[in-house]
Amino acid sequence: METGDLTQQEFRNQEGGPGSQELPYRATFHPLGFTVHVASNSHEVLQAAAESWGMWAAEFALDPVELQIVVQEEGDLALEPEFRTRGHLFSVVADRHNYAVMDLDRLFGCAFVSQRTVSDHAWFRWHFLDAMGLFLLAQKHAMALHAACVARNGAGILLAGASCAGKSTLAWACARAGWTFLGDDATWALMEGPGRKVFGRPHLVRFRHDAPRLFPELEGFLARVRPNGKLSIEVPTSTFPHIRTASRCEAAAVVFLDRSGRRRSGFERVASGTAAAALLGELEMHREQVRQRYRGVVRRILEAPAFRLRYKSLEEGIALLGELHAGLRA
Repeated sequence: METGDLTQQEFRNQEGGPGSQELPYRATFHPLGFTVHVASNSHEVLQAAAESWGMWAAEFALDPVELQIVVQEEGDLALEPEFRTRGHLFSVVADRHNYAVMDLDRLFGCAFVSQRTVSDHAWFRWHFLDAMGLFLLAQKHAMALHAACVARNGAGILLAGASCAGKSTLAWACARAGWTFLGDDATWALMEGPGRKVFGRPHLVRFRHDAPRLFPELEGFLARVRPNGKLSIEVPTSTFPHIRTASRCEAAAVVFLDRSGRRRSGFERVASGTAAAALLGELEMHREQVRQRYRGVVRRILEAPAFRLRYKSLEEGIALLGELHAGLRA
């Protein structure tokens, strides 16, 4: 039998395949309301999955994602992995002890990682567990928009922009000022269905190492040096009871951030074609059938207006977003 003709179960049960390693620890999680089954030879994997996804309940009766994570004693903490795709296969490779492969059609992924990698829950979740589970969900169920999201009275504003554009910083500043926080870096939209409902992951927020300079309440969270030399702070939003959170809202506007200070502060409208190209970003990692569905999602989101926000300080940014929100409601 050719490899391409193997059923998923037959593949797992082959000598030397994922099925050759006993995976006695099993649990089901529901990130964003979708079903993800996780199996591993390490209970620590399930603990890490609970940190990322344990706060969600089942909502959508759609095809589940299945992940198998094999933990090995040997190997160092994984380097930042590289991602490669070919047809229906997707690989995540950090080094010889930390790698994964996913079948995008069958929503199945298997990873082999070192104990040192799993022990660093934040690193393991970010580069393997979350990356695998959410990327598989993004094949059929929901699209990730590279945007933070804050809301008032159920009307959400997506804060979009490239990395280091200030999405997380402005979103958290808005949350401290009374806005509802939905997410700091990615907002999700269903592949199918009408309307502009979007989903956030409000339970955790990540900051750059210098965030305590702006937000003193973060001073007690340790910024850790990662293998790639980058520093990050991960904070559970439950640590701050005064912060309002929500997992969903209706997108009322898309705002692209510009804090360069090169032009006068304020808003300007962004043409829908320009906004769509920016939201779609780089699609090379996705197959054409997925790209087409993403274009449909973005068209639906951009039934709401899109703007560019130029601002010089967080206070100014918050005030301008408040004016925009009031104008949208009017």
